[in-house]
Amino acid sequence: MSRYTGPNCKLCRREQVKLFLKGEKCATKCTLDKRASPPGAVKMRRGKVSEYGLRLREKQKLRKMVGMNETSFARVVEAASRAPMSTGEELLRLLEMRLDNICRRLGFAASTKAARQLVLHGHVKVSGKAVNIPSYVVKAGDVISLDPRMKENTAVKLSLETAQKKSQRPSFLEFNEDGLSGKVLRVPDRTETSFPVNEQLIVEYYSR
Repeated sequence: MSRYTGPNCKLCRREQVKLFLKGEKCATKCTLDKRASPPGAVKMRRGKVSEYGLRLREKQKLRKMVGMNETSFARVVEAASRAPMSTGEELLRLLEMRLDNICRRLGFAASTKAARQLVLHGHVKVSGKAVNIPSYVVKAGDVISLDPRMKENTAVKLSLETAQKKSQRPSFLEFNEDGLSGKVLRVPDRTETSFPVNEQLIVEYYSR
């Protein structure tokens, strides 16, 4: 499976919005604040964005936020289209309930990329069972716990401190600081998802 290994700041410049791929660094030391032009803007003139281009960029923005390739992302869109509720809202719920994203929102990691690494390295358990699949979709009632030994990890400590300081954890998650775990109380609604996108444009892109 291919994955992007280039500079994260270039992705933000391409989408002209902070994707927070580096976590807290994006809020304090963002390249977009100093160099707002898209990559290649000096070399070529960019005209008005077409209707197709508008939908493409919105899709690309969300795909890069969650760190998925096109094949995997399209598969999630297809699964959301089979749900009885709104396809766009179901898409955001499925992405929000991914294990790597839940770890990020609990404060175990500063970014989705860092959270994915925690999961892949076997540091995360779901309801007592070790799960090393970042795309695993957690359910209401699941308890996500981090290996107690990771409490002394510098990156984890900084992330937990930042989450505590900024009160970033959503109401659909219950955090247990002593147990270094969190419980999914319910499925989040649209206002509680962490992706600032227009999901209707993404649905229209795949409906063309």
